[in-house]
Amino acid sequence: MNNKDFIAELSQRMGYTQDDTQRIMRSTIDAMSSSLQGGDTVSLNNFGTFEVKKRLERVVVNPTTRKRMLVPPKLVLSFKPVASVKEKLKTGGQKDE
Repeated sequence: MNNKDFIAELSQRMGYTQDDTQRIMRSTIDAMSSSLQGGDTVSLNNFGTFEVKKRLERVVVNPTTRKRMLVPPKLVLSFKPVASVKEKLKTGGQKDE
């Protein structure tokens, strides 16, 4: 599902126009981005938690040349889904009966 399909589906479910839904999504993503850039964690109920983690510097080896390289530290975005989302993904969206 691409962005256009997602906005169309969401606007249909919520009863808003696609333009209004697009503005709401942009505002939500901008707010989340600002919080994450500030070092905060963003938790969405019944979905999961986004947080920025620092990956330490490490040494990697190129398997072809066997040359060792130092990878500098960097910040990475991490997402941890809630248990119910994990379970839905494991079962392919189907509920166990």
